[in-house]
Amino acid sequence: MNDAVRKLSPSQPAEQHYREAPNNIEAEQALLGAILVNNDAYYRVSDFLKPVHFHEPLHRKIFEVAGDIIRMGKTAHPVTVKTFIPTPEKVGDMTMAQYLARLAAEAVSIINTEDYGRAIYDLALRRALIQIGEDVVNIAYDAPLDMPPQSQIEDTERRLFELAETGRYDGGFQSFNDAVALAIDMAGAAFERDGQLSGISTGILSLDGKMGGLQRSDLIVLAGRPGMGKTSLATNIAYNIAASYEPEVNPDGSFKARNGGVVGFYSLEMSSEQLATRIISEQTEVSSSKIRRGDISEAEFEKLVACSQMMQKVPLFIDQTGGISIAQLSARARRLKRQRGLDCLVVDYIQLMTGAGKGDNRVQEITQITTGLKALGKELNVPIIALSQLSRQVESREDKRPQLSDLRESGSIEQDADVVLFVFREEYYVKNMEPRDISDPKYPEWETLMDKVKGTADVIIAKQRHGPTGTVKLAFQSEFTRFTDLAEPSFTQYEEH
Repeated sequence: MNDAVRKLSPSQPAEQHYREAPNNIEAEQALLGAILVNNDAYYRVSDFLKPVHFHEPLHRKIFEVAGDIIRMGKTAHPVTVKTFIPTPEKVGDMTMAQYLARLAAEAVSIINTEDYGRAIYDLALRRALIQIGEDVVNIAYDAPLDMPPQSQIEDTERRLFELAETGRYDGGFQSFNDAVALAIDMAGAAFERDGQLSGISTGILSLDGKMGGLQRSDLIVLAGRPGMGKTSLATNIAYNIAASYEPEVNPDGSFKARNGGVVGFYSLEMSSEQLATRIISEQTEVSSSKIRRGDISEAEFEKLVACSQMMQKVPLFIDQTGGISIAQLSARARRLKRQRGLDCLVVDYIQLMTGAGKGDNRVQEITQITTGLKALGKELNVPIIALSQLSRQVESREDKRPQLSDLRESGSIEQDADVVLFVFREEYYVKNMEPRDISDPKYPEWETLMDKVKGTADVIIAKQRHGPTGTVKLAFQSEFTRFTDLAEPSFTQYEEH
């Protein structure tokens, strides 16, 4: 007897090989009955349970209709719900009105509704996991040319992350009502947050005033020529966000940030030790060159130790992998969000990353990277600050202030970015123009100009989807690599374009 026949032989009936997707129709009926009897039961489960989590399509419709009625401030009971379920079909041997009445008649106590809701939710997750698992197996068997194993791993990880985050994996359209509710929630959160910003505060008030903070899912490109201080500004912002982190507990037991946030920093250029030295220098006001040389007094060393102890509690996570690909970066960011939480991501810098393809030209590779970063920001719902180099054509111009056209491989960076910031320090260029001879007639003129620009920096907002463009004047202390607001009120104003 061959294997195929043995599988369907009378001693091994076919039924035991058939497995139904996990579900619990009785729990769904009990929950719906409790809601129809006492509408308060709906609010016990509405924060985590959605219509899509129900296995039975009719139950999905009943839950959706009842939820809409209750949110409108009306009473959901068998008569009002039946009106919005236009179906002539019978449920077994019952009409729709009889079925709804039976649900209400056999309802359990409202006290049990959350337990039933959790059971329905967990079974929905198990069904989604089975679907993802089946897809993994089937695609791996088929070995399609357009999906090599690495791409399949990345796609599966993305689907599992989305399922873990949202409790469902369906994508598709979102109703405008949901979108409006999210917008109102965001405005409410901004009203309650320190500084009343819609986004995450950078810790630099004049920059926040112009941008409204860092907006979730935005790709913020921070660009500048070498020596302008773009890494310093990104480090300052990252530390400010992490240092002001205040967690708040969600109804499901997870955490979210009331202020500040958890920051992931991809340092492709500098080691984590160099980055930490910069932050310690900024916080203690001890020059980073003195820290590296060990040229510090006992009092300064005590400041360093005290600062390091305080910094150990700060939720700033550094990844120093050089030449990381956009796929690796995305996978690690998802993992960080699951394990520790994530509210802001910094990438230093775009040109040191690699794309997915091999042998493509550099412009196509940068396009893959910026498109991938933008998609990752939307998926994780966090702002991503991506640093970028500028082309050398800035140096050949008399006016050294950067423009959008100066972005290297600029097409995709400029297109995908929601915000483009340029860091420009005129002091850097003026310093290089110093006349060699102090008796030179031009020396006093140079000295006057140097006094005017010394210790200042311009952050030029060249593009912003949600607000105006313009220039923000900041103070820059080069010995501590620190950007701060200017002390003089007259300087904290910004020019609008």
